[in-house]
Amino acid sequence: MARSTPGVTRQRLIDEAVRLFSTRGYAATSVADIQAACGLTTGSGALYKHFPSKRALLEEAVRQNLETIAERAAAATAQPPAGEGGRVALERMARVVWDVLESDSALVRIMLREYDAFPELFERMWQGVLAGVYQQGAMWIAAQKELGTVEADDPEATAAVLLASLTYYPILRTMIGHTPGDLAPERFLATWVEHAAATLKLR
Repeated sequence: MARSTPGVTRQRLIDEAVRLFSTRGYAATSVADIQAACGLTTGSGALYKHFPSKRALLEEAVRQNLETIAERAAAATAQPPAGEGGRVALERMARVVWDVLESDSALVRIMLREYDAFPELFERMWQGVLAGVYQQGAMWIAAQKELGTVEADDPEATAAVLLASLTYYPILRTMIGHTPGDLAPERFLATWVEHAAATLKLR
């Protein structure tokens, strides 16, 4: 059996469950499937030593995700390095947003596919993954407006429009394996930065 320490086994159960839920679907994945993927005996009930149910396992995966998102969202809007230009700041933040969605692509896929079955659970994930990103973006634009480096009559709506196009790229790739216009990431990102700078009348 692949059983080293309780902590490792517990995290392995989470990781394998997320992988299976994202590829097979939640309903089509059994507890036995998750245990087998971890190298545990399917009939041993090993999962129940760590989680009371399959749903509890999914809830813990979402909780861990929210902690990670909070840390990365703070990094995205952290005080920029001295001398960092506006376009560089936009690109840095855009890359953090993409890294968040790419690193949690399996869980994002589960959220989009299983939302109707777990609306309350995935509402928390929405607030952490996407709504949190939009809020941080609006706060950054508002702060830059106060400094006189950008123009935006409605920072919240401006952030929503700019970030919607930015987040659509990794979400579409996660869901169907294609990107908008089938563009390469660097080409899309460079054009997004230029459009964002123009929208904000970046100085």
